[in-house]
Amino acid sequence: MRVALFLTCVNDTLYPDTGRAVVKLLTRLGVEVDFPMAQTCCGQAHYNTGYRREAEPLARHFSDVFGEYDAIVTPSGSCGAMVRELYPRMGARARAEGRGSTLATALAAVAPKTYELTEFLVDVLGVTDVGAYYPHRVTYHPSCHGLRGLRLGDRPQRLLAAVKGLELAELPGAQECCGFGGTFALKNADVSAAMGADKVRNAESTGAEVLCASDNSCLLHLGGTMTRLGTGMRPVHLAEILASTEEEPAL
Repeated sequence: MRVALFLTCVNDTLYPDTGRAVVKLLTRLGVEVDFPMAQTCCGQAHYNTGYRREAEPLARHFSDVFGEYDAIVTPSGSCGAMVRELYPRMGARARAEGRGSTLATALAAVAPKTYELTEFLVDVLGVTDVGAYYPHRVTYHPSCHGLRGLRLGDRPQRLLAAVKGLELAELPGAQECCGFGGTFALKNADVSAAMGADKVRNAESTGAEVLCASDNSCLLHLGGTMTRLGTGMRPVHLAEILASTEEEPAL
């Protein structure tokens, strides 16, 4: 199996350690991981802001870069949902507008084999115990795209529950949005901030040391909220917890 890591813009720019954690984790599980250097933005920011046509070249480029791989793994539910859910819509819309089927054909080749990390671990590799060690009390926030778009279900929680030393605390109001929503946080700043504060207070009520999620975009928003509210929690991506071992523990 030839597996490619689709890191995403947010991780590449702000959270490269998440990408390193994914490679470390998958390599430990016997997976050979490539990192195509030509990868760029998937076009989600453009598409969600209403610039569908401007997103099409980025989607074509994604297909060109990742098309030859057997599987594409990303530590981002939102970007995974963009490829899996919205790429097919882009192709269908281009065809309906009389612009041919080339875009639809190109995107159909990559959409089904793109997996969010927990999907790949549980559904493709068939594992929930990845040999991780993380002696902290953790609560998990399911991001909207992972929860409602990719329908990840309890895959992340099953992976966390198998981590040695980890105490998993249930998050009240877990299914409520954290308030980030990409450009929503810019266009509706007050609402976004209030939603983030509610989420952080719920997380704080669990007594957790760590607020975990599988989307660093959500953790960026929630981490800033934690700082403003002065909580003692830390935002940590799920991949970094799963990559932690007794020999090489994460903080």
